[in-house]
Amino acid sequence: MTTTETSRKIPLLPLRGVLVFPGMVLHLDVGRDKSVRAIEQVMADDQKIILASQIDFSIDEPEKDDLYETGTLAYVKQMLKMPNGTTRILVEGLQRAAIHEFIENQHFYEVNAEMLPIAEDNQAEVTALQRKVLEHFEQYAKLSSKISDETVTSVRDMEEPGYFADILASHLPLEVKRKQEILEAVDIKERLQQLLEILTNEKEVLGIEQKIGQRVKKSMEKTQKEYYLREQMKAIQKELGDKEGKGEEVETLRTQIEEAQMPENVEEKAHKELTRYERVPAASAESSVIRTYLDWLVALPWHEETTDQLDLENAEQVLDEDHYGLEKVKERVLEHLAVQQLTQSLRGPILCLTGPPGVGKTSLAKSVARSLGREFVRISLGGVRDEAEIRGHRRTYVGALPGKMIQGMKSAGVVNPVFLLDEVDKMANDFRGDPSSALLEVLDPEQNHQFGDHYIEETYDLSNVMFITTANNISAIPAPLYDRMEPISIAGYTEIEKKEIAINHLLPKQLEAHGLSKSHLQIKDDSLVKVIRYYTREAGVRNLERELATICRKAAKMIVTGEKKKVIVTVNTVENMLGKPRMRYGQVEEKDQVGAATGLAYTTAGGDTLSIEVSLSKGKGELTLTGHLGDVMKESARAAFSYIRSSADELGIDEDFYENIDIHIHVPEGATPKDGPSAGITMATALISAITGRAVKKEVGMTGELTLRGRVLPIGGVKEKSMSAHRAGLTKILLPKDNEKDLDDIPNSIRNDMSVVLVSHLDEVIQHALEAPSHERS
Repeated sequence: MTTTETSRKIPLLPLRGVLVFPGMVLHLDVGRDKSVRAIEQVMADDQKIILASQIDFSIDEPEKDDLYETGTLAYVKQMLKMPNGTTRILVEGLQRAAIHEFIENQHFYEVNAEMLPIAEDNQAEVTALQRKVLEHFEQYAKLSSKISDETVTSVRDMEEPGYFADILASHLPLEVKRKQEILEAVDIKERLQQLLEILTNEKEVLGIEQKIGQRVKKSMEKTQKEYYLREQMKAIQKELGDKEGKGEEVETLRTQIEEAQMPENVEEKAHKELTRYERVPAASAESSVIRTYLDWLVALPWHEETTDQLDLENAEQVLDEDHYGLEKVKERVLEHLAVQQLTQSLRGPILCLTGPPGVGKTSLAKSVARSLGREFVRISLGGVRDEAEIRGHRRTYVGALPGKMIQGMKSAGVVNPVFLLDEVDKMANDFRGDPSSALLEVLDPEQNHQFGDHYIEETYDLSNVMFITTANNISAIPAPLYDRMEPISIAGYTEIEKKEIAINHLLPKQLEAHGLSKSHLQIKDDSLVKVIRYYTREAGVRNLERELATICRKAAKMIVTGEKKKVIVTVNTVENMLGKPRMRYGQVEEKDQVGAATGLAYTTAGGDTLSIEVSLSKGKGELTLTGHLGDVMKESARAAFSYIRSSADELGIDEDFYENIDIHIHVPEGATPKDGPSAGITMATALISAITGRAVKKEVGMTGELTLRGRVLPIGGVKEKSMSAHRAGLTKILLPKDNEKDLDDIPNSIRNDMSVVLVSHLDEVIQHALEAPSHERS
């Protein structure tokens, strides 16, 4: 039907979810009051109405902006009132119409609309396009089940291009928005090109859907076949009494594998091994090997994780509750939490807690886990000398097991625990491999997301684990392994810190362990100080805890025997509990000594003081070194001796002093091995004191290496050495000038009790350490 009407005033019917093309005939159900009144108006007039689709289907009372501006002029052929209150109409699309203006009308929608004429185009080009569209439509219809053969035939018989395009578009399953674009295309050539593009895309989509459907069908057939065969196998096994059958066991394992949510490659391997397990006789040795392997795969956490508690205040409170002091370690943990809170993802850092025994490295790792809300796993590497302990054994070996890493992850049950590798400096290597080299992959953030265990065979992701390692001696850790860690030194505790730890942590723990309460036993603060000073000499608090345990046992005996109802430990009664003092507080000499200097040393047990003694006797200039010294300390002694010989003039010593005397340098406690590059100035001071007869000041301790030109070189372990000096009762320490940067590490409580002098040359050391010559004193 063709129409050539121009602009006119006409009622409008808004449509929801449907669009009517010119040439279409279809039924519409009308329910909105305005729409029903519009239909009644046109039925009383010329039965023509504008049909326009809504942009948003959910709007009940559309305004001008809620409707598309291009609609269709339609002829209402029939109108029928339905029993449910709606009105059904039969409409036929006539012509495209452009809506220009909405007219105020309270009863129904009314607009000014212009009828759009059909654009004239190159007939030959349009015909060619029409044939191409028809060809694609026929191919599309063969792929789609929604287009009937009758529809294809009716479309094929249409000659008029515009009518052909509109009818074909009405048969395609397109969204209203896409159909609207076709409706707005007044130019027939443009309309056909749009249809050609749509049909090309739809054909590709249908082709892909068919391929997917075929694959799914094959998979379903295979699954159904396997299910059928398994059911048959179950029935046969049941008839045979299930002597060799593993039906229920296999099904349980299959369910566990699917529920474990393993990575795709691991799940594929697990199903493959399960198929082998199903076929292997139960009495076979291989059957138990496969079963154990599957149990490990199922038991490992592949996706389970705990949610980090990213509350900095709570984390800080937890760390303070468990440990007193250790500010640097706590600050590092809180920094990790802060960064994770900002990024929402962070690879686990590898912290290395270094320090002497008993300072709380292991317990601190537990506190870190508690502050993060993570599971905690600990494995000890002390004495481990087999690489398989880390990477696991291959399944071909009898009694093969995964390595300690995989065992720890199974124990944790989550993919993001806090994993403590204890005593990492005490690993060894022999013909069975080097476990420290195997740890390189574990502790490298760039590699541990694909950690390979020989037993598991498939890679395992360790990148979410927060690794913490502990060590007493950094120098015993191989350099490539140490390079992957972030070292945090825990030097030890001051006397004040030990006292606070004893009051808040150690004593309550021992009271509970011995069945006592504060009403049974009370230890005065000054008594605690006496125990710390005269019964322990350590960087940590392990011996202090043992002494407190001894006091608790003695108190428990007194209470049980009825000797006392409440035990109060005072300064005077400490000896009754613990015996005579085992340490002399302040190991400094009681008076200034000639030829005896106090050095400061750093050992795996923390800082310590080192007395170096020199004696002279008639002889031929021999230099004797005793005290179980290492090569480095022997070289330091010879270097100090050479410096004194070369600088005899400046020191006021005869140049040939050594020709008639033998020099003996001794470091007491000869059974204890001693070595290190920081005793140079101490030996030189003791030598000069012995040769010149000038006494060494008893309150001075020193540390530093010496060059042949008298320059003092920097050393390590400043904090540990200063703490040992404080424990020994020294009031002045001499440190190399280049160690000025390390002074911030010395606790304030020690700095307040002790003066620190920075020296760069041996002349300055002599000035501060030796008494003035006798002629100057007089």
